Amino acid sequence: PGRSVLCKEMKFPSRAPKPPSPSDFLDKLMGRTSGYDARIRPNFKGPPVNVTCNIFINSFGSITETTMDYRLNVFLRQQWNDPRLAYKEYPDDSLDLDPSMLDSIWKPDLFFANEKGANFHEVTTDNKLLRIFQNGNVLYSIRLTLTLSCPMDLKNFPMDSQTCTMQLESFGYTMNDLIFEWLDVGAVQVADDLMLPQFVLKEEKGLGYCTKHYNTGKFTCIEVKFYLERQMGYYLIQMYIPSLLTVILSWVSFWINMDAAPARVGLGITTVLTMTTQSSGSRASLPKVSYVKAIDIWMAVCLLFVFAALLEYAAVNFVSRQHKEFFRLRKKLKEQQRQRAEEELAQQGFLFQSYGLALSTGSAPEMDATPVFADLPPGLGFYDIRRRFVDRAKRIDTISRAVFPMSFLMFNVLYWLTYKVLRHEDVQATL
Repeated sequence: PGRSVLCKEMKFPSRAPKPPSPSDFLDKLMGRTSGYDARIRPNFKGPPVNVTCNIFINSFGSITETTMDYRLNVFLRQQWNDPRLAYKEYPDDSLDLDPSMLDSIWKPDLFFANEKGANFHEVTTDNKLLRIFQNGNVLYSIRLTLTLSCPMDLKNFPMDSQTCTMQLESFGYTMNDLIFEWLDVGAVQVADDLMLPQFVLKEEKGLGYCTKHYNTGKFTCIEVKFYLERQMGYYLIQMYIPSLLTVILSWVSFWINMDAAPARVGLGITTVLTMTTQSSGSRASLPKVSYVKAIDIWMAVCLLFVFAALLEYAAVNFVSRQHKEFFRLRKKLKEQQRQRAEEELAQQGFLFQSYGLALSTGSAPEMDATPVFADLPPGLGFYDIRRRFVDRAKRIDTISRAVFPMSFLMFNVLYWLTYKVLRHEDVQATL
């Protein structure tokens, strides 16, 4: 009797309900047996679906001035509530599903309004994540590489700061059906080891809304602004310092003897051509904008200084040779005076007699023997006059040795004060 009672007690144990198999559960959840339609948004004909977005920036780079765009790799995460996907069959708070299930549920039609190019990642599998929670919340994450437009103001280049935006917008659903919003905490996250080659990405991000109004309706749009500050170390090494040394090199001609024409002319032409090449190289990687950039002003002034140094030697050489021109003009004047004297004698009739002709021919050598500088101030001979003009030319070189460096120093003070202090503060104020 005791065994029969024990058998009866063991015969009817209490059992919990067995959960459905994963396949049956997914078939029921995704609509094959429950009537779920992925073509219809949640809360159809009801309040709009609120989609919370956040992004994680994995890499940020390839900021190109010529095409005015930038390239970045992001994890885009979207979260919304779909009551039709709520479940109670499993005790788990959330379920991670295969990315292939994305085709079976409704998803927001998000796109990037300022996109120039984008691609998905499929190595080694589709870089997508789908997670469903018990209350019907859906988390959809995807990895993207984007090329986004970034209009740049290059007036202060290469000491400029740029603001690049990313706009996330709905393509087909108006704000009556879909609304995008940023996550309250950690809407934009950046990888810890993120480094840019020329820019510094500031920590503050400008989160906002950019609702678009079209003929087809009002569409939701959110945006984030990235504040970038250019580091000019590369441009100092490659452009500013070489051009500065080229300008200083052009001043060496002021200490070279003015009679060494090949040396001074060769140095001047070499520095001018070098500055022309450097100026062309500085514009090679920049767009053809209509306004003047900071680097253009620097290169233009440096070219002006080396060209002025070449013209300075032309002035020195011209002044040093003026004594030759002076004596040539004096000799020409003497010849004209002798011709006028002969014409006056001929008019008086002395040339009609042979004796008068003999006197005339005898007086010419006597006038030719007269020194051309006989009427100069007393005590000044040929070499004294020459030294006076040479000293004047040397004085030009002496003045240039002080004027050129001081002028260039004043330009540097004004240039760096304007672009690194005044305009930099104005840009920071606008940001």
